[in-house]
Amino acid sequence: MLWIATAIGAGITFLTQALLAHELGPAFYGLFASSLAMVSMITPLAGFGVPQFWLKVYGGEGWAANRWLLSSMKFLATSTALTLLIIALWAFTGAPADARVTLLLLLPVVLVTLAAALLGTKLRLEERHQALALWQLIAPGSRLLVAAMLLVVPTLAVHFVAAGYGVVSLAVTLIAVPQVFAMLRGELELHGHGRRPAPAFDDAPSPGPMQLWSQAWAYGLTAVLYPIFFQISTVLLKYLDGNVEAGIFGIALAVMTAIYLIPATLYQKFLLSKLHRWAVHDKAKFWLVYRHGNLAMLVSGVALAAGVVLAAPWVVPLVFGEKYRAVVPVLLVLAVCIPIRFLSTGVGSALLNEQHMRYRVFAMGFSAAVVIVLNLALIPAHHELGAATATVVGEAVLLLIMYAGVQRFHPSGERPRS
Repeated sequence: MLWIATAIGAGITFLTQALLAHELGPAFYGLFASSLAMVSMITPLAGFGVPQFWLKVYGGEGWAANRWLLSSMKFLATSTALTLLIIALWAFTGAPADARVTLLLLLPVVLVTLAAALLGTKLRLEERHQALALWQLIAPGSRLLVAAMLLVVPTLAVHFVAAGYGVVSLAVTLIAVPQVFAMLRGELELHGHGRRPAPAFDDAPSPGPMQLWSQAWAYGLTAVLYPIFFQISTVLLKYLDGNVEAGIFGIALAVMTAIYLIPATLYQKFLLSKLHRWAVHDKAKFWLVYRHGNLAMLVSGVALAAGVVLAAPWVVPLVFGEKYRAVVPVLLVLAVCIPIRFLSTGVGSALLNEQHMRYRVFAMGFSAAVVIVLNLALIPAHHELGAATATVVGEAVLLLIMYAGVQRFHPSGERPRS
C-alpha cells in the first residue's frame, strides 16, 4: 500500500509542478517556488523534532512513553506559535517586496506539515500502513486541485496559487486534528509491545518541557537543517539571480523530490518505527535489514539515475514546454544525487539514538554549510548549474559523513551477521 501510494503521490507531485510551471511561467513559478522553499525551511521549527522523538521513545519504552505526552503538547503549541511569528516577521522585514504576500498566504503550510508529521507518527506506531498510505495522498492531491484551477482560469496569478495552498493546508490540518488530539490523550494502539498495561502503569511522572527539550533537540535540529540543506539553493538563486533561475532549478528539484519519496517511504514511513524497536530488542534483524537495505538502495538509485539521464532530454520539453528546456542540463547534473541520496538514507538508518542524532546534527549542519558556501561561490558565474553542482557535492559529503558515523558508533565486529 505504501509503495502504491508513493508512486501515485510522486506522480501527483510531478503533475502539480508541471501545471504550475506551465501556467505561471518561469518568473512567477520561481517566485512561488522560492517562497514555498523559504517557508519549508522554517516550518520544522514547529514541533522541533517531537514526532521523530516519539518514534524513538515509543520504540524503546513501549507504553511507558505515554509519560511524554503532556510536555509534548505544551512544547508543540509554543514552537508552532513561534514558527508562525518568525515567518510573518521575515515577510515584513527581510523578504523581497514581491515575496511578502506569497509568504503570508503560505503560513498554513506550517500547520499542515506539523499535523502530517504527528499523524504519520501515530499511524507508524500503530503500523496502520493502509491508513498511512491514504493519508500521504491527501495533501498532494489537494494541491493538484489548486494547480488544475489554473487550467480553468488561466489568468489566475501566483497569489491565487499561494492562497489555494494555504486553504487546502488548513483543510487537511482540520482533518488530522482529531487523530492528533487522540494521540496526545494517549489513545494509541501501539504495535509490537503487547497489550496496553493497567491504567496505573500510565501514572509515571510526566517529564517537564526542559526534559523533553534535552531529549528531542537533536531530532529537531536535524529536521530543521535538512530543508536548509535541500531547499537553500532555490532560495539563493532567487536572491542572487532572480525568479527565472529559481524557477528553472525549482522544476528540477521538484523532479528530485518525487524520486526521493522512494527511500523516504521505505525508511521513514515503513521501517523507522520497526528500526527503533529492533535496535533495542532484536539487533540481528536490525543489521540484516541494514545490509540488504543498502544494497537495494544502491542498485535502485543507479537504475533511476540512468532513467533520468535518458528520459530528461525529451520528457522535460514535452511536459513543461520548450521554455523550460534549460531544466534538462540541471537534471542531468542532479541525477548524480539519486544513488548518493538513496545510499545515504540506508546508511543513516543505523544512526537512531540520542548520541547518533547529535552526530547527525553535525553531519547535516556541515553538509548544509558546504552547500551554502558552494552556492555563493558558483551561482554568480554558473547560475542554476552552479546550484546543481553545489547540491551534488553536498549530498556526497553527507553520505561520507554518515558512513564515517556508522563506522564510529558501530564497529564491524559488533554487528551480528545473522
